[in-house]
Amino acid sequence: MSEDKKPEGSAELTAEEKAAERAAARAARLAAKAAAEQAGEPATAPPAEASAAGDDEKAAKAQAAAEARAARASARGAKTDAAEPAAPKEPSPNQPLLDRLVAILKEGAGEDAVVDSFINERDAHRPYVVIHSSRWPEAAVTLRDHEELRCDYLRNLSGVDQETHLEVAYHLLSLTHKREYCVKVKTDRDQPSIPSVAPVWPTANWNEREVYDLLGIDFPGHPNLVRIMMPDDWVGHPLRKDYEPLDPEV
Repeated sequence: MSEDKKPEGSAELTAEEKAAERAAARAARLAAKAAAEQAGEPATAPPAEASAAGDDEKAAKAQAAAEARAARASARGAKTDAAEPAAPKEPSPNQPLLDRLVAILKEGAGEDAVVDSFINERDAHRPYVVIHSSRWPEAAVTLRDHEELRCDYLRNLSGVDQETHLEVAYHLLSLTHKREYCVKVKTDRDQPSIPSVAPVWPTANWNEREVYDLLGIDFPGHPNLVRIMMPDDWVGHPLRKDYEPLDPEV
């Protein structure tokens, strides 16, 4: 058997035969494409051409999206520039109440009695005043007895460690006028002391003991200022932010 002759039954193709098959397949694809175009049907693109077309389409869409974003940003900037200045904030409906409270306290407890005053919008627009600790006894009596205030009930008081200082917040209610106020009194961290208002509002008795117990604020004038929650021999005041327990497991 000669070398240039294929064995009988062999499926191996020569290079010329493979090239001929590829050419025939290409011709068939071209003929199918031409027939589809004549029939008005879209022709199927080869995979490589379809991939390239898809990439071009993605790039075009990305560019269009970027241009749209830029146009929206430009429009927003133009709208902001053309917008009128914001209208001034409406005063709180309780602002007149706060103004009158401040005036009454200055009249009854001294011009320097009110350190600060504001409306707490998050607390139902409640009037808040900060009273100097040295003026607190006179201010408390004024709050309770003045005809326009009549804060005859101390709902609660709570101590707060603000790190720079300690303070006590008093939530007062006028059962006569159906109004609520909040009074804050600040004190020093090293020697915290606020005059007791237990003689003015009996509710303050146990509340002041709790603040003394947990924060170490002294209340001169309290009838029985002793611990109410921790043992008498407990060292320190657990709600102070600088508190370090002697026994870390407690």
